[in-house]
Amino acid sequence: MSFFHQISSRSQSLNSLLCVGLDPHLAELNLPESSTEEQRCEAAYDFCKRIIDATADHAVAYKPNAAFFEALGARLGCATLKRVVDSIPDGIPVLLDVKRGDIGSTAAAYAEACYDETDGIGAHGVTLSPLMGWDSVKPFVTGKYADKKGAFVLCKTSNPGSNDLLALSTESGGALFEKIAGLANEWSAKAASESPSSSSEPRLGLVVGATDPSALDAARRAAGQDVWILAPGVGAQGGDLDAACAAGLNDHGSGMLIPVSRGISRSPDPAAEAIKLKEGINSAREAVVRRRKDEEGESQAIESYQRDFLEFALDEGVLKFGSFVLKSGRTSPYFFNAGLFSSGSALYKLGRSYAAAIMASDKLVENGIPAFDVVFGPAYKGISLGALVCASLYSDFKVETSFAYNRKEAKDHGEGGILVGASMVGKRVLIVDDVITAGTAIRESHGMLQKIDAKPVGVAIALDRAEKRSLEDPLSAVQAVARDLDIPVVSIVALPQLQEYLKQSPRYDDSVLKQVTEYRSQYGI
Repeated sequence: MSFFHQISSRSQSLNSLLCVGLDPHLAELNLPESSTEEQRCEAAYDFCKRIIDATADHAVAYKPNAAFFEALGARLGCATLKRVVDSIPDGIPVLLDVKRGDIGSTAAAYAEACYDETDGIGAHGVTLSPLMGWDSVKPFVTGKYADKKGAFVLCKTSNPGSNDLLALSTESGGALFEKIAGLANEWSAKAASESPSSSSEPRLGLVVGATDPSALDAARRAAGQDVWILAPGVGAQGGDLDAACAAGLNDHGSGMLIPVSRGISRSPDPAAEAIKLKEGINSAREAVVRRRKDEEGESQAIESYQRDFLEFALDEGVLKFGSFVLKSGRTSPYFFNAGLFSSGSALYKLGRSYAAAIMASDKLVENGIPAFDVVFGPAYKGISLGALVCASLYSDFKVETSFAYNRKEAKDHGEGGILVGASMVGKRVLIVDDVITAGTAIRESHGMLQKIDAKPVGVAIALDRAEKRSLEDPLSAVQAVARDLDIPVVSIVALPQLQEYLKQSPRYDDSVLKQVTEYRSQYGI
């Protein structure tokens, strides 16, 4: 049985996600400074054995940290670690926390030392540093270890300093830790191809700190549903259990181990503390599963104007499916170019779609009355869009609004200036554009309007891609505009409606839906 199969099976049988850490800090052994290596090692063994005996009915796995045993003494420290591992009841996986990272014969030697049941420690799994690449991971999950062993690779650890490297942006977009999360699947597949085994379980999991829920969420999206995540940091390090579970659990409410060491070892009753922790984790995971089921139960119904918009956008070639490299470096399965709305019929339908979306919004309309006086179209694409919206609001809803736009260059004759159309001084203004990529045009328009004492009250766009901008600010560009300017942003459609349309439409096969779903899972908000 593979390591992760053991983890999954035991988690299900115990209804637990608790991993118990075995960290015999010298400070916790209550020994005098003059204690001998023999005394330290015996105390460390008793310390760990007490925890094991108290928690074996609730622990999915045990995680001894090799460093604390090595610190006991060069002669007997590793022997004590072996003795502790041997004392763990059969059937309970042992994850040796060693964070190894080397290549070639050195990595193979480390694997032998960690795994061998006779001359080594006899662990079932290990923690590894992936920064030296596949070469440093391969010896732990291939060859004679293909069927029974596994590893958690460091992805985004719980210490603040992890941002120094793991949060760095990559050329492909996203952070380094997101790249590592994606490699967990890639390397597991590579291991399976090089050393086939009877198990279909992944051979690699991820270590992602519970202290950073946004990173947990991003790692889960990048890694997918099948990869197990070890999430240290709950308890002594201040990680929020509910937030961590919401971010890191897979759709089945599983796929994550919560390791706890000091919270149990320092308790006067380790058994009771383990039960309390297990129940607390289960309470958090049940809330997550319940909330996700509720969300799935909520209909992602597509309004008729949204369906019409998607279909004529596809007919006009404005919306396309395929493989498109975006400015961000991400490869998107769809592309939207509003500039291709270039016929009279398409523009007519486009205006009606905007008007329908605006009038359906309780953020822009109250009791059938718009909360704006003027529609403003920022140069250049916004000019025609604003005019279309004004005309469609009147033709379809008998709503009379004014229209204004700006020039890129100030005019020094005639009426002069850069603003054209209705006066916006003291008026409530709705800004209309096609999409929000970075939000620069909307922010410039907002500042321009405030300078003339106009009041921007909202933004209407055609498509909201609904995907995160970056790790540092894991909001979409649309959400960032709404947050920074404190105004609502309304779209005709967003990525969830596009995904739902593909589920219902006979025009496209399942492969298109799969690509869009995976893209949303990885980058969506």
